[in-house]
Amino acid sequence: MKKVLSFILVLSAFFPIAVFSQASTGPKAKKPTLMVIPADPWMNTAGFVKQVDNQGKTDRIFDYESAFATNAEIGNVITKINGMMIDRGFPLKSMDQELKSLKTDAAEDEATTSSTSQASMASSTLDKLKMKTRCDIIIKMGYVVNRTGPQKSVTFTLEGLDSYTNKSIATSTGTGSPSFSAEVSVLLEEAVLAHIDNFNAQLQKHFDDMFENGREVSVRIKVWDNSETNLETEFDSKELTEIIDDWFAQNTVNGRYNQSDATENMMLMEQVRIPLFTPEGKAMDTKQFATQLRKFLNAPPYNIVSKVTMQGLGKATVIIGEK
Repeated sequence: MKKVLSFILVLSAFFPIAVFSQASTGPKAKKPTLMVIPADPWMNTAGFVKQVDNQGKTDRIFDYESAFATNAEIGNVITKINGMMIDRGFPLKSMDQELKSLKTDAAEDEATTSSTSQASMASSTLDKLKMKTRCDIIIKMGYVVNRTGPQKSVTFTLEGLDSYTNKSIATSTGTGSPSFSAEVSVLLEEAVLAHIDNFNAQLQKHFDDMFENGREVSVRIKVWDNSETNLETEFDSKELTEIIDDWFAQNTVNGRYNQSDATENMMLMEQVRIPLFTPEGKAMDTKQFATQLRKFLNAPPYNIVSKVTMQGLGKATVIIGEK
């Protein structure tokens, strides 16, 4: 009996250590990369909007660079939110720093010279930033300063957007307590603190879904006018539409996608769930996924030449017939 008791005591002493060891060495949950930007209503109200001529059409675009360069308040506010996110373990891209880097890019003026239909939006500053930073989630930060006599309070809104689909995935709003503090960033921090953890939980839930079920994108397949091959061309009694559909079934996460439309010259694949990473562990994006389809079509027995173009971060077009 004494031997049995001794064995149980030894086992009980060892078991918590073993459990702790497994927990400490287990995989940590990956967090999404974020970028905090001023919300559209704030940009409009503050007057950081400019008009550009896009082939005879006037487009209104947000002038983020001027906002950060001339309005110290928005810079302080976003720096405060950035700090709160970093404190909670979220990888972050600084919009201000990325804008400075983007300024050196010769493509800055593409929005006014694009000759491709449907490409003008892909040339906006925000979409360029998305392409450059490859962040998972954009957080739009808006706020209004309320004044009651000498006291101030801040009403804020936070909206998390999937950077690939622009779908809203998290929202939060609230008003802080009135204060005599003159620092809007401090008032904002006090207002946001009560809500930020619930907001972050919404962001993490969306990213966990992406990690498990894939990132949502869309892919369109088109045919050049001079192509000898279209989507009804048959290979071994199987139309190219069916062949491409089979490829999507095999290469999406859990076969999740929706063939929204298909004709002899066009296919539209929406709600396409692509892996976040390649089998080699590298980050996967929409262009890489579409390029895999292009290479598949280019290989025997199809030998179909095609070209991949991008419309923003989450939309790719594969054009059959030539590069």
